[in-house]
Amino acid sequence: EMTSSRNACLKAMGIDVWIRRAPAVNEVKKALTQESEQHADDLMTDLTPADARPEAMLPVIENDQIISDDWETLQKRVATCIKCDLHQSRTQTVFGVGNRQADWLIIGEAPGAEEDRQGEPFVGRAGQLLNAMLQAIGLQRQEVYIANILKCRPPNNRDPKLEEVVKCEPYLRRQIELIQPRIILCVGRIAAHNLLKTDTPIGRMRGKQYTYADIPVVVTYHPAYLLRSPGEKRKAWDDLLLAKSLIAES
Repeated sequence: EMTSSRNACLKAMGIDVWIRRAPAVNEVKKALTQESEQHADDLMTDLTPADARPEAMLPVIENDQIISDDWETLQKRVATCIKCDLHQSRTQTVFGVGNRQADWLIIGEAPGAEEDRQGEPFVGRAGQLLNAMLQAIGLQRQEVYIANILKCRPPNNRDPKLEEVVKCEPYLRRQIELIQPRIILCVGRIAAHNLLKTDTPIGRMRGKQYTYADIPVVVTYHPAYLLRSPGEKRKAWDDLLLAKSLIAES
């Protein structure tokens, strides 16, 4: 029954073969990995990993007494934030959702149009896939905490600007301090680059353990990307297993 349930979760992710065809899957995974690495070598230059960068390179983080905020105070502060120009175009802020004592913290990029309307991160098709990914490793959405690098939607879903990230970072940092998760899962290039302060291509960040405030961090692809590139779901599955193994080790 457990195997059947697990297979159903994997099917919801769009992964049709996993359990009973391990040799074939391993060959496919190996071929896909080699192809992805070759593609990355052709298109991008690998830069210094996050954990090799000096602390002095990190942007200065504003304090604003956020370090002493409890959940309610922090949420009110975010809801009324006007630190950057994004407050002029937002419908509402997207604070975060889930278990405030969660072992797992999922960090995405920024709210999209639907998130801006509903005030909750990862809704719509990408959110449904994220839910399926979590279910595949035995987690329900309400068991984890989900947040974004930015609390407001950038116009036209453009990438966050550095100054916006710097203004918003204290909010996320305080959330992490309050939650004290055992693992952080960064989904997508923007989340990984801004949390870990690196420009390393996401294809090269996968499969490695990083740390943020002494908390293990695993990087994987954004669900929206996986919807466009379903062949990469196998790699996302490996990333989830890595994160789960780090939880077990801790």
